[in-house]
Amino acid sequence: MNRINRLFQDKQGNILSIYFTAGYPLLESTAGIIKALDRAGADMIEIGIPFSDPMADGPVIQKSSDKALKNGMSLSILFQQLRDIRKEVSVPLLMMSYLNPVMQFGLDNFCHKCTETGIDGVILPDLPLDLYMEEYRETLNKVDLFPVFLMSPQTDNERIRLIDAASRGFIYMVSSSSTTGTRDNFSPEQIGYFERINRLSLKNPRLIGFGISSRETFSVACTYANGAIIGSAFIKMLDSKGDSEENIRDFVKSIRMNH
Repeated sequence: MNRINRLFQDKQGNILSIYFTAGYPLLESTAGIIKALDRAGADMIEIGIPFSDPMADGPVIQKSSDKALKNGMSLSILFQQLRDIRKEVSVPLLMMSYLNPVMQFGLDNFCHKCTETGIDGVILPDLPLDLYMEEYRETLNKVDLFPVFLMSPQTDNERIRLIDAASRGFIYMVSSSSTTGTRDNFSPEQIGYFERINRLSLKNPRLIGFGISSRETFSVACTYANGAIIGSAFIKMLDSKGDSEENIRDFVKSIRMNH
C-alpha cells in the first residue's frame, strides 16, 4: 500500500505536512532536513523542486528557490541525495514541482527515479487535469505514484468532483486565491469555502495549504480538513535560525502543541 494511503488510514485528523525547497539553505541540506522532520514528528514531507518561474509561490518560497538554483540544485542531484533516504525515513514523501523541470528530465525517467528513491506522490500545480487523464495517468499509476491536485475557493463544485474522482491519496485544498505565504488567521470567506467543501462529502481526504503558519491556523485548518500543509513559515525559520535538528524539532513542536 502507498504510504500516503496508509497515513490517512491510520490517522484521520491533525495531519501535519511540511514543505521545504530542496537545496536550501545549502545544496547538501535536503536529506538532513527530511530526516530531522521525520524524527520531529511531521506526518508527511513535501520536497519542493526549485524552478525559475514558480507561479503559485509567494516571495519566501521564491527566494528559497532562487537560492537553491544558485546552489546548483537540479533534479538529478536531488535524486542522488535521496537514494538512501528510505533507510532512515518512513513517512510519506512527495515531490512538488512545476511541469517544466519534470518534462525536461523526462516523465518516465522521473517516475522511475521516484520509485527508486521511495517517493509516494507528486504535486504539479500547473498540470491540467484533462492532460493528466489523457497522457500521464497511466505512467503514474504503473509505478503507484499518487498525483495530488489542487483546488481553490474559485473551483466550482463540478470541477471539484472531477478532481476528487481523479485524485489518489488526498486533495490539496488551497486556502486562498493568492500565492503561498504566512497569514495570521482565516477570513469569513475562507471559512465559508471550507464549509462548502465539507458539504460535498468527497471521497478523498483533504489537507489545507497556503497561509498556515502557526499553531492557531493549523488548529483551525484541522477543524475543516484532515490536516494542513506548512511551507513558508518553515522556510522562514530555516532562513532565520538554520536547519539544525533542534530548530526543526522546536518548529514542529510549536505547531503541534495541544495536538
